[in-house]
Amino acid sequence: MHPTAFATLPKPPYYAVIFSSQRTDGDNGYGETADRMVELAQQQPGFLGVESTRGEDGFGITVAYWESEDAIRAWRLHAEHAAARERGRAEWYRHFELRIARVERAYGWDREQAHGGEAG
Repeated sequence: MHPTAFATLPKPPYYAVIFSSQRTDGDNGYGETADRMVELAQQQPGFLGVESTRGEDGFGITVAYWESEDAIRAWRLHAEHAAARERGRAEWYRHFELRIARVERAYGWDREQAHGGEAG
């Protein structure tokens, strides 16, 4: 999975599914499957966006944003996603944690916007 930008999200409330993981060695089809999961998630009703990063040590965090708990449940039941989760347990992860949170407030700041688009 290679999202490189911040997700563009609506005003809260919405939900965040936070997936923290420690990878095993080797790709073993992980990259292709991760990209496919993002592609599939984007097609699901209630999907709002995703942000993801992984360090050189194999530790990564992916946050998927959803409109509702029902949308999260529907994604969890998606057959291809369920198969990828099982493969993750069998091959790709040493350890993972999944947390679901309701986002009540959100704000940000952008240097370029703060300075009228000028670097400095």
